[in-house]
Amino acid sequence: MKRILTIFFIFTSILLLLGCNVKLGEVDQGRVIEFDKNEWSVVLIQDKNYDQPGNPAYEVLPPHKYFLPKDPAEMGPEPTAGYRMKLDLEKNKIVIFDPTIQNFRAIDIKVIEKKEKIGRDDPLVKGKKFPIIDKEKKTVTVYSSRQKLLSTFQVPDEYINYPEKTWVAGDEVRVYYKEPGKALRFMNITKTDIYKK
Repeated sequence: MKRILTIFFIFTSILLLLGCNVKLGEVDQGRVIEFDKNEWSVVLIQDKNYDQPGNPAYEVLPPHKYFLPKDPAEMGPEPTAGYRMKLDLEKNKIVIFDPTIQNFRAIDIKVIEKKEKIGRDDPLVKGKKFPIIDKEKKTVTVYSSRQKLLSTFQVPDEYINYPEKTWVAGDEVRVYYKEPGKALRFMNITKTDIYKK
């Protein structure tokens, strides 16, 4: 019995010593603004409110770049990238990330139409590709699945020729890493149904 206790004590001591030297990883969460398939990397704008579900604030600069895991088991669905950070129809504003200045840009918009409580399976959005840009009318139509919001708004002349990606909300993702810039695990929150059995 004494021998068994001695072995147990040695074993637990080794585990404790190893545990003290094991570096725990960190988590980063945000919205994807770039996804490079060739380099197998993402760039994201960190959500400063990632610990407050339902209240995202993509406001942290500079953007964070991560090389993605090679192991498919550690990698969720490939992300969609976009520059739309915030759409506020009450204040008639849209906030985008502008890569030319590596900063955010708040744009005044004129709301033409707003439809709320629109689920992904609603005929108004199902099977359709957004954004829909009408350069003649200078309008952009976007759909936010998180907000369940379908909206059309007019933008100032100088923005209507911005790339389509400007009006796209990139996927929200979570990255687990130990070494800065190198993701050990990657989860696409937008495209992962955590309730799916």
